[in-house]
Amino acid sequence: MPKWLKVYLSGVLMGAADVVPGVSGGTIAFILGVYDRLISALSGVNKDSLGMLTKGDVKALWRHFDGAFLLSLGAGIITSIFLIAGVITHLLAVYPIYLWSFFFGLILASAYFLINQIVGFSWRHFGSLMVGVVLGASLSLLVPTQFNTSLVMVFFSGMIAICAMILPGISGSFLLLIMGMYGFILSAIRSFDITVILIFSAGALIGLLSFSKVLHYLLGHARSMTLSFLTGTMLGALVKVWPWKITDTWSVIGNKKLPLEEHLILPWDLPNFYWLTDFLLPSVCISIGFLSVVLISYIFLRNSTNSNN
Repeated sequence: MPKWLKVYLSGVLMGAADVVPGVSGGTIAFILGVYDRLISALSGVNKDSLGMLTKGDVKALWRHFDGAFLLSLGAGIITSIFLIAGVITHLLAVYPIYLWSFFFGLILASAYFLINQIVGFSWRHFGSLMVGVVLGASLSLLVPTQFNTSLVMVFFSGMIAICAMILPGISGSFLLLIMGMYGFILSAIRSFDITVILIFSAGALIGLLSFSKVLHYLLGHARSMTLSFLTGTMLGALVKVWPWKITDTWSVIGNKKLPLEEHLILPWDLPNFYWLTDFLLPSVCISIGFLSVVLISYIFLRNSTNSNN
């Protein structure tokens, strides 16, 4: 498979995941092995890049920011938003238990493979992992509220959402729902409210560039501790994607109906429980999600080995 196509498909899968409240595109980037490269490319804003920009050295600037990679990945994300996001949203509305089950298995396997990358796992790493678990679970269990829709809040919601989207285990779209900004931002995009769109985009851009530099530094100087923390956020996010739950309140945005407040239950506590559709098939979907990560990891490791030979 050509490298650009692999990166493009990674973007497609990341975009599809970001549509689901509770699933992060950063998680998918980790699974596909593009996370480090993405963070490195996004953190390229420094004195060197500013010097290239002032000199008008476009080629050097393109190489500095790994332009071909970002272009292929961005194209995949945009493609997913326009072509695949509708399918994911439909599946979430019609077959929620099976889609949640698939993502549950996918995230569980991702956390397992990620923690295996930590060399010399110790009590310090365990502590970092537990901090991540608490953060991921706490954010997943937040009670929705309604913030004001001032331009200042729009700016900060852009920063928060984009930071969450590149942090594995934390969903940017879910945090927008929690803040009561999801519908407002979506309406602004549909009505092409240029002021709101520009302010939100400015917040997202600043948040993306600043937070990616923090992550890039941590992955370079405290990789094992950072991986422990990120693994914890993934495990904490399993609370949100637990397949068996009952929705208490809904948010209706346009023609979309999204769950807000939910409580988790065991499979056999479902109303009109039937073991085949409510337990066996979801369990199969969890297995498919888990095995998908195993297959993708195998292909990625094989390609990496072949390229090194």
